[in-house]
Amino acid sequence: MDKQPSVYETFFDLDRYGVVGHSQAKPFPLLSYRGLKARGKQVLAIDPSCDSIDGDKAYPSLAALPHPVQGLIIEVPKAETRDWVAAAAEAGIKDVWIHMAHDTPEAVALAREKGINLRTGTCAVMYLAPTLSYHGIHKIVMKLLGKY
Repeated sequence: MDKQPSVYETFFDLDRYGVVGHSQAKPFPLLSYRGLKARGKQVLAIDPSCDSIDGDKAYPSLAALPHPVQGLIIEVPKAETRDWVAAAAEAGIKDVWIHMAHDTPEAVALAREKGINLRTGTCAVMYLAPTLSYHGIHKIVMKLLGKY
């Protein structure tokens, strides 16, 4: 019997993504950004504190993007998470991943209220890392625990 993909795995079935970071406050989530690009996805960097990420243009907000995205990975300081979920809802983004330990009860409640398919409580890189690495080991452990 084939196992159905988890809600976490299906997040990566989309074509266009935004990755939100705040480099001035913490390092930009480059592993997620590069991992999506390596999968051939269209990826836009969103960071209000800088003009470029990894040699690509960075946009200060979702409203500034040149085209809409279908999925959004948020890895910003917790104090900013709810505002980015609100911006995602306003932009019509239905699939959002809040990086583990960056969610807040307010952000989760808002996502639920707005009908956003929220992924949280784990690391997106765990699903993007194809090799044996820290994230690959994390993936194996989560599979063994039935939380993948």
